[in-house]
Amino acid sequence: MEQEKHVLVIFPHPDDEAFGVSGTISSYIKQGTPLTYACLTLGEMGRNLGKPTFATRESLPEIRRKELIKASEAMGIEDLRMMGLRDKTLEFEDDGEMKAMVRHLVDELQPSLVISFYPGFAVHPDHEATARAVVRALREIDEKDRPKFHAVAFANDTEENLGQPDVINDIRSVQNEKLAAMRAHISQTARMLEMLEEGIKVNDPEALKWVTDERFYTYDWNNDNVE
Repeated sequence: MEQEKHVLVIFPHPDDEAFGVSGTISSYIKQGTPLTYACLTLGEMGRNLGKPTFATRESLPEIRRKELIKASEAMGIEDLRMMGLRDKTLEFEDDGEMKAMVRHLVDELQPSLVISFYPGFAVHPDHEATARAVVRALREIDEKDRPKFHAVAFANDTEENLGQPDVINDIRSVQNEKLAAMRAHISQTARMLEMLEEGIKVNDPEALKWVTDERFYTYDWNNDNVE
């Protein structure tokens, strides 16, 4: 992984970072790279309430806040920003305000790399709204000053449209940190963790891929079609 000046990670929900980029986050932090994680909501409308159930609709926001803090500690994150937006409503937020929120973070932190979702290939409406806000904020910056944008894409037609990932980070040395981050979000991840950890024990390739590498696309500014 290249040395970066500062990495800014922007996702809408607690656990988005754990599944897709926690190994990359831990790797940068172990390199000594300053890193900020801006989590836009608390994921308070998440479908899962634990397995067995231990949360309620009323208690889930505070549970997920604590889980986010615990996951951040597992990855080594010291600069965690909880941005206070409401889960499952980001697509209805004012586009200008969303863009301004991202631009403020970029102007403050001056990152050399931003990590978020790839617009059009992020599946969930909150993911897509976050991706669009990041693109809108970054494209206003002169190309010579614009940070790199590494984007997570996981729609079924991703490779058909975007090809193979541009960046593949080897995270084998930090797989324990990734698993710890996923375990921290236990209200949401219990069922998947059971399957994942059993698969790792028997060297199942589908399970191992979660803890061997993380894949990103560099955003194609020449084909930017975000309005």
